[in-house]
Amino acid sequence: MMTPFFGLKSRVLGVIHPICQTKAEAKFLLLLICISIINSVYNCRMRFGRFIAVCFGLACCAQLGLSPARAAEPLTASEIIQKAVDRGQQDQQGSVPDFIYRKLTVTEELDTAGKVKEHREKLYEISYRDGLSHARLLQVNGHAPSDADLKQQSDNEMSVRQLTGEKKGNGDNRETFLTADLAARFDFTVVGTTNLNGRAAYQIAFQPKSPQLPVRHMVDRLLNQLSGTLWIDTDEFEVARAEVTLGKEVNLLGGIIGSLKKLSYTLERTRVADGVWFSTLSNGDFLGRKLLDATHIKTKSQSIHFHRLAQSGGTAFAKN
Repeated sequence: MMTPFFGLKSRVLGVIHPICQTKAEAKFLLLLICISIINSVYNCRMRFGRFIAVCFGLACCAQLGLSPARAAEPLTASEIIQKAVDRGQQDQQGSVPDFIYRKLTVTEELDTAGKVKEHREKLYEISYRDGLSHARLLQVNGHAPSDADLKQQSDNEMSVRQLTGEKKGNGDNRETFLTADLAARFDFTVVGTTNLNGRAAYQIAFQPKSPQLPVRHMVDRLLNQLSGTLWIDTDEFEVARAEVTLGKEVNLLGGIIGSLKKLSYTLERTRVADGVWFSTLSNGDFLGRKLLDATHIKTKSQSIHFHRLAQSGGTAFAKN
């Protein structure tokens, strides 16, 4: 008795035999057709199996109140800046442990030919406690500071407070680089993402808002002319690097006491521990006028030897 399969085989051979030269060719063509059919059936079963798996997964998500995963939309410039501002506020509220470190500053005053006419180095001990930095002058040009040096340091701190409008207090917030008030003065644009010191960072350009915001303090006049680029860590939203330039000359008190014609400043911050960032390098180039004399000053700073402070009986000491 002929099985259905052999009956089908005979009928197929009857169809393909006329187009072949020999019976062997017809059988070979039949073999290829069979292989093709088996492969098609297998692929259909695989696709059907994947389809069933996807449907099952969607059903599970629906039962659990979940939605299928979608690619996260990239953050906008405003969202990144807001996260960086929030991070700075957390740091200032004491979320960062207390640290102590050394900071070396170099200031050079140049003449009109660009030659150094005065060179000064200062070494500070910086203690960071409860979100505020406290600076103690240790050396000036390799020697213990004189009374005149200490007075000059106090006068400089007072001048900075007058310029920024800050009240006299115990410590400063120099590590809170980006505040809500400062961010509100600029427009931000995401340039892209890049690798900075082995960590991913958002690269964000900024420029003053237009029209310019009101001037309440002397520093606001300067801020209205600054632009540059920020690099913000994509994981911890700390400012990792900043480059700032002056777009237009700024007069101080209408130009009576001086003016600033050029400003180029770079700041780098380093992750010294998990979630802990400090300013570690800076370079500045300032060109302007003080009263009637042209002034050209270059600055450098480096912070090193970071140690976490431990508490013992209300007294802080360095923990190696």
